[in-house]
Amino acid sequence: MNDSNNPFQAKWSIIGNTLCLGHWDISYQGLPVMLPEHKRSEDMGTDGIYNFIDPEDELYREGLGEDDWIIENADWLADVFIEHNIPIEEQTMRHFYRAVNKEDWRCGSCGGCI
Repeated sequence: MNDSNNPFQAKWSIIGNTLCLGHWDISYQGLPVMLPEHKRSEDMGTDGIYNFIDPEDELYREGLGEDDWIIENADWLADVFIEHNIPIEEQTMRHFYRAVNKEDWRCGSCGGCI
């Protein structure tokens, strides 16, 4: 899929060694999307290697792949989509996953707490 066709933009507000102090800034077609409070300042649990020392080491891979993540998170995500008039479709949920996956993080993945 071409990322330029993704209607979602996701950015974690903090970079560097204090990732745990950030929050999600997400938009759909340029309009802000407000996440539920329990998701605003937490990692999204998407698949990736979240190791600042060796980001290629498969031993540190964690999180859910796209299909499993959508199944696990469909309820709250559908509520967000309804609230923001976003179509509740599989492809739209895939777009959301792909946007947040590129910016996802884990506690300790930046090394700031070491």
